[in-house]
Amino acid sequence: MKKIHTLMIMVTSTINLNVKLQFATHLLLRLLLHMPRFTCKCFSFVWNRTTTRNTNNTLGLPQTFSLSAPLPQWPQGQGFASGIVSLGEIEVCEITGFEFVWSSSDRIDIRKSVAFYKPVGIPDGFRVLGHYCQPCYKPLRGFVLVAREAEASKSENTEIRDSDELPALRNPLDYTLVWCSNAGDKEVSNGSGYFWIPLPPKGYKALGYLVTNKPEKPHLDEISCVRADLTDICEPYRAMFDASSVIPEIPFQVWSLRPSDRGMWGKGVSVGTFFCSSYWIKGEELPIACLKNLNSMLPAMPQLQQIHALIEHYGPTVFFHPEEVYLPSSVEWFFSNGALLYRKGATMGEAIDATGSSLPVGGTNDGEFWIDMPNDDRREFVKRGDLKSAKLYAHVKPALGGTFTDIAMWVFCPFNGPSTLKLGIMSMPFSKVGEHVGDWEHFTLRISNFTGELWSIYFSQHSGGKWVDAQDLEYVDGNKAIVYSSRNGHASFPHAGTYIQGSSKLGIGIRNDATRSNLYVDSSSQYEVVAAEYLGDAVTEPQWLQFMREWGPKIVYDSKTELDKIINALPLGLRSSFENLVKKLPVELYGEEGPTGPKEKNNWIGDERW
Repeated sequence: MKKIHTLMIMVTSTINLNVKLQFATHLLLRLLLHMPRFTCKCFSFVWNRTTTRNTNNTLGLPQTFSLSAPLPQWPQGQGFASGIVSLGEIEVCEITGFEFVWSSSDRIDIRKSVAFYKPVGIPDGFRVLGHYCQPCYKPLRGFVLVAREAEASKSENTEIRDSDELPALRNPLDYTLVWCSNAGDKEVSNGSGYFWIPLPPKGYKALGYLVTNKPEKPHLDEISCVRADLTDICEPYRAMFDASSVIPEIPFQVWSLRPSDRGMWGKGVSVGTFFCSSYWIKGEELPIACLKNLNSMLPAMPQLQQIHALIEHYGPTVFFHPEEVYLPSSVEWFFSNGALLYRKGATMGEAIDATGSSLPVGGTNDGEFWIDMPNDDRREFVKRGDLKSAKLYAHVKPALGGTFTDIAMWVFCPFNGPSTLKLGIMSMPFSKVGEHVGDWEHFTLRISNFTGELWSIYFSQHSGGKWVDAQDLEYVDGNKAIVYSSRNGHASFPHAGTYIQGSSKLGIGIRNDATRSNLYVDSSSQYEVVAAEYLGDAVTEPQWLQFMREWGPKIVYDSKTELDKIINALPLGLRSSFENLVKKLPVELYGEEGPTGPKEKNNWIGDERW
């Protein structure tokens, strides 16, 4: 009883008297009845009831986002940018038009709030697979896929299991109410959210949820389930909403979804829907799935002429720091200016021709070979790179089961400069720590194969990185985004600023400074397509790309000596605290393996690290 009394007191500070009594009574009943694990959670905590925020589709909603320049007419070729993608037995269409259903934004910080939408403008014959969710503070931009059964679904290029002639799509048998935002009080039901999961027929999977603002079950024909062999496993990867941020006793969360099978050859297709639950535990199988692309021809992927059009339209401008000393160059310039190939056990390096034809190809990074700078007076000259020759090396590959295209843009810098240590308000440059030969960094454009629209860019940052949506990018010319390359380390960032590799919360780590200058490379014109495996022999890969060893020798830093100098310069009372902070620094501080080339990176074939 003491616990119940505490809960009632908490409610009195936020909710009017009538609702307060309903809420407390509701909690009391649930505590007494010991509600089963998987039943619906409905709480009357009054989201979107009042006029402080709007409860309809005409007021208080985020603006939609569109790229600053119209899309060009892409060159014709197969199914790219045709609006429909064939996955084998089913065809899917990308829907980006939505009608508002419900939002959690009435009583909580808008940056913690989400809104739910139903897709509209669905072409004839296509069926809804689920609704859409996104944060309230962002411009409205997203997609869900709708599906129809293909007329020629059993082509020779389609992998088909024995399905006993079951149709690809079927209506659900029923719905289960997963959660609702109140106790069903009719007085407030128009401002309430009801979350329904379809109950699929045997042999079928649900791919999303329906959200309504009324307690009545949706009609069975409002959503379709997909035959299980046409689906794949998906996983939650980003929590978007937690009801406990309003009232801790409400266990309900909403997550973004992504296919588990990702990467260049992954067949998982994102449907654009979300996952929600009151009791999900990490590692448990989800009650919904994503789609699987069983069309091995990948007909929606761009042809070579279309690839060039995409890069010329979207190619970002890469800005280097105004104090950057170690600039990029082309690989050919690096080889032509004295780079040497070393063999294990040999004391002298061998010259490398401009195309890299003398490099050993294939195999693995076994430590038998590596590349190094010239060992004469050209060394310092080569370290500084050559901006005029620099270009971006493009690797084009399928993403999300061939419904998107990833264009990974690799930049080569002959040398990575020393790091700067940041400790709170103090910044202390190292003399050697962080240096290495042969620096490969990249960013990746993700483009919709339904329309050819830029969707997001991945910014690689040392051992990790992050995806940034198109609406959160900066643009310099039409739809060409800006990429900021950090001083000395060449990590990529979407905005100018100072970034910490380490603990941002404590302000301890390696400092990355990025800003605009007159030192830049325009990747829309200074690029070379070096690989597109799905096109077969349409792209000839350069010889140097097949070098699977390290592009620089291994370096072990005497970072302890440099750190000891800093520690000894501090007052005695601060030294112990400083030594504890040093233990939190990135491991890269203590040594660098020679970096491998692009093809040896795990994200060459696999997905980006996100």
